[in-house]
Amino acid sequence: MKIGKLQIALAVSVALNLFAVGAGVAAWTGIKRHEARVAEMRAPAQRGPLREILAQMDPAVRDRVRAAMRASALAAKPDFEAARAARRQAVALAAAPTLDSASVTAALDASRAAELRGRARVEADAVALLATLEPADRAAMSQILKRRGRDDGNRQGRQPRDGDGDDKARPN
Repeated sequence: MKIGKLQIALAVSVALNLFAVGAGVAAWTGIKRHEARVAEMRAPAQRGPLREILAQMDPAVRDRVRAAMRASALAAKPDFEAARAARRQAVALAAAPTLDSASVTAALDASRAAELRGRARVEADAVALLATLEPADRAAMSQILKRRGRDDGNRQGRQPRDGDGDDKARPN
């Protein structure tokens, strides 16, 4: 082979190797960027604003607040479980070969009533807890009164429309 052909072959080889290295670097940085985005999306669910608020409190107050909130959640748990069970029953009734509208409506009403009982219990306990806090802690902890749950809009990366966690329009 002539030297000119060897130089061309060497140049092509170097170009292909540079292309392969560039593709590898691009793939690696893309994966790292994706992993960082996934970690960022999961982080708010793991930390949450409430944990950040609690972290800034005096340890004795923080422990008392956590214990009260845990007790409230455990007390309301049967109501939320009943709401989910009634909702599952409504779905099963609606999927039956013959639709019994009255039964489906009754199951949905029972689900809604149980959920409202649970929420009322948690909210009443939250207000009672807020009454025991100092004004600065109470102002920070007032965030627990924001509505959260199935319709908060954050489950799929959406932000609530009006900032109160409720992305459904309410009639006035």
